[in-house]
Amino acid sequence: MPPRVDPLDRRVVLAHLPTPLEPMRRLAAHLDMDEDALWVKRDDATGLAGGGNKARKLEYLCEDATVHGCDTLVTGGGPQSNHVRMTAAAANKLGLHCTIVLSSDPPSTPSGNVVLDELLAPEIVWVGRLDYYAVESAIDHTARRLIDEGRRPYAMPIGGASVTGAMGYVRGAQEIVRQQPDVDLVVTADGSGGTHAGLAAGLGSHDRVLGVDVGARPDLDTYVPEKATETARLAGLPEPTGDVRVDHEHFGKGYGAPTDAGREALDLAARLEGLILDPVYTGKAMAGLIAARRDGRIERDTKVVFLHTGGMPALFASAYAEWVKTTPPSSS
Repeated sequence: MPPRVDPLDRRVVLAHLPTPLEPMRRLAAHLDMDEDALWVKRDDATGLAGGGNKARKLEYLCEDATVHGCDTLVTGGGPQSNHVRMTAAAANKLGLHCTIVLSSDPPSTPSGNVVLDELLAPEIVWVGRLDYYAVESAIDHTARRLIDEGRRPYAMPIGGASVTGAMGYVRGAQEIVRQQPDVDLVVTADGSGGTHAGLAAGLGSHDRVLGVDVGARPDLDTYVPEKATETARLAGLPEPTGDVRVDHEHFGKGYGAPTDAGREALDLAARLEGLILDPVYTGKAMAGLIAARRDGRIERDTKVVFLHTGGMPALFASAYAEWVKTTPPSSS
């Protein structure tokens, strides 16, 4: 009988791992936390096409695609999707075709992630402004069209948020624990929810993960625990204990809409730590962390790891660049 292969080893190598875990002592002091209580996990430094958390998911998704003999990666998201950018890069690195579905009309002048999308040169399908599940349907429709054209597509949901993709953050959670064995809480942006599910599965507890809803997926409270259980099962781990924790107070007017609290988070991270966040994901996640500390949900000595999921290219999108320029910075 051949030796059993650990499910976490079934991946292609796309990311620079392990990513650094760095202390944020000046921000911790500003938030009246212990000097060694606040850390940032630099998954913006995974390397693939500018870095970001999606590289970990794509290692498992692309392995699955190649095992099934697929020749085209298909996915979608908003016009500033980091997952879309990195999927196109992964396809190029592995010699696959790529088709991306973007929920917008074509811009008159590309900016931010769209510039990188065009440089990476996948087939881009602009489908107009659609809600979350309409984009998922458009991804499936596009995959069926590619089958009719003789391709063998591998369709990925928004954000790579499948059980296969979430395996990347089972491995990521284990990496965090090796670097910081006494971590109490990991804080992450919750877009499609796959990163949160993988972290909960890898850490074995929902209580150790705080997801901050950025306004993308409407059903995080049910999706995350369901996928965490399925992911733990696939990884050969026990079902995570506790109750899912999702902060729904920081997405503002919706996905991609910048907020005042997010602007304060960007200012504090940049000016105290030299750390660049973005207004779509990490700025809102950091705003959630700051609020949780201020209202006592995070205590002074709680060992917190903030997961930096990347997203810097969005800052160079025309709307956000103007927002940074014209919105008064926080006085905090």
